[in-house]
Amino acid sequence: MSRIAGVPPKRHPLARFTYRAARREVKRMTGKALLTPDVPVRAHRFGQLLGYAVLERSVAARPRVPERLRALAVLKSAVMQGCEMCQDIGSFEARAKGISEAQLRDLHRYRESAEFDETERLVLDLAVAMTLTPVRVDDEMIERLGAVFDEAQLVELVHLIAVENLRSRFNAAFGLTAAGFSEGMTCARMEPAHESAAESAAKPGAAPAAPSPAQAAESAGVAVAS
Repeated sequence: MSRIAGVPPKRHPLARFTYRAARREVKRMTGKALLTPDVPVRAHRFGQLLGYAVLERSVAARPRVPERLRALAVLKSAVMQGCEMCQDIGSFEARAKGISEAQLRDLHRYRESAEFDETERLVLDLAVAMTLTPVRVDDEMIERLGAVFDEAQLVELVHLIAVENLRSRFNAAFGLTAAGFSEGMTCARMEPAHESAAESAAKPGAAPAAPSPAQAAESAGVAVAS
C-alpha cells in the first residue's frame, strides 16, 4: 500500500484529464488501460508531473538501442532497487520486447546463465554498475561498451538507466506496488543491491574495493506476480 495517498481526480482541475491521458498512453504502449500508481502521487506537484511526462516521452522517442536491450537494462535496475511497480511493468515490457521466460528467471544470475549473450551481459553490467551506490562505472567498462555501441547509443543507454533509477527510487520511497501488468506471470526476482555492494573486501588501511557488476547478482529464486 502506498505510503501517501494520491490526488483524487476531482481535487485538481486537470487531474481527471491527465489521468485519462495517462491511461490512454499506457494502453497504447502495453495494451492495458491501467493508471500506474505513481501518477496520482506525482500529481501533488502537478507541474513536476507534467515535466516528468515530457521526460518519459523523450526517453521513449526514436530509440537507437535495440528494444530488448533497453528492456533488460531497465528491468535489472528496477529489481535491484526493490521497486514492485517497476518489477511488474518492467517484466511485462521485457516479455513484449522478446525477453524469454528463462531470461527473466535467470536475470539475477545473468553472468553465469547461458540464456544471455555477451552484448546482453555487457548492458546488464552497465545497469548494475549505475544502480549501485556509489556508481561503479569505470574507463574499462565504457571502453567495452564503445566497442559495441556508438556514442549516441551509449548516451541513450546511460540516460535510460539513470531515468530508471529516478523512477524506482521515487516509487520505492512511497511503497508503490504492482499495478497488475504481470499478474499471474513470471517476474524477474528482486535483488538486494545494498548487500552486494557491502560484500567487497579491503586490505588493511585501504579503501574498500569496488565489487564487480556480477557481485550484485544473487543465485536463487523466481518471483511470480500475484
